[in-house]
Amino acid sequence: MTIAFLDKAAHPFLQTALEEVGHVVHNLCTRDRAHILSVLSDYDGLMIRSRLNIDRELLEACGPGFKFVARWGVGTDHIDLDYARERGIIVFNSPEGSKHAVAEHTVGMLLMLLNHLGRADQQIRAGGWVRRGNIGTELGSLTVGLIGYGNMGQMTARRLVGFGCKVIAHDKFRTNYGDDYAEAVSLEELQQRADVVSLHLFLEGNYYYVNTDWINAFAKPFYLVNTARGQAVNTSDLVAGMEAGKVLGAALDVHEYEEQSFVHLEPKDLPEPFQYLVRSKNTVLTPHIAGWSEEAEEGHARTLFGKIMAAFEE
Repeated sequence: MTIAFLDKAAHPFLQTALEEVGHVVHNLCTRDRAHILSVLSDYDGLMIRSRLNIDRELLEACGPGFKFVARWGVGTDHIDLDYARERGIIVFNSPEGSKHAVAEHTVGMLLMLLNHLGRADQQIRAGGWVRRGNIGTELGSLTVGLIGYGNMGQMTARRLVGFGCKVIAHDKFRTNYGDDYAEAVSLEELQQRADVVSLHLFLEGNYYYVNTDWINAFAKPFYLVNTARGQAVNTSDLVAGMEAGKVLGAALDVHEYEEQSFVHLEPKDLPEPFQYLVRSKNTVLTPHIAGWSEEAEEGHARTLFGKIMAAFEE
């Protein structure tokens, strides 16, 4: 097969492995959309990240024998999945590659939030010495509810159990998914029991999953962690929940405004709900890096190679 890389692969394994088994790889990662549209009919597959939207126009430019789109990473909300299915085009992604990195980042952010580590670090650097004001909450004393129990949710549960947490999980797309690390529950039960909620879901079908009604359905105040997709959380509603005391704190690696605003605006010019999160002492904010590690980059490469080989090699 002839395969076009539309984004730079962060680890060389994928290109090397494909070429070693006889496939031809062309690097188009610096080419603009117009050029790519003009040459797509020459290719059997694409390797992408998130530089371009893989929309109907782009997929229509692919030839009749076009076989696959390989998404390096997790999210596929920038791919027209319906039209890909209509064309018989297989879409691969590689959540397995970063599942350990995301789980570790999730737990790290939660520990930072519960123990005020970022705030205490800043105070020390500024010459402060605040002890009683930074008293923490033990993670092992809490019930953690996971929304989504796929690769990321499962790896997060394994780590949380090691802290002594009671872990419950709700996944509307799965059945019989309870295991030794998490008890499967309904959303209603999770909202009754959880002290912490960690999101591990796709954006498709979950836009503004976290909103005022969802927050108000919880029986007790809770902490929110999001390492999934920024637009799964309505930031204005989250802030309202924090102001009302329904949400005790938020650890956010992904942000509603990151795609449309961070590239074009200074942080101080972003919408007021984000400014509230920046000012708050009860937030931990990171720049969409939960799935990024040296090990994860190679993991994505190996995962995609394995899926391509399984689908198209005898």
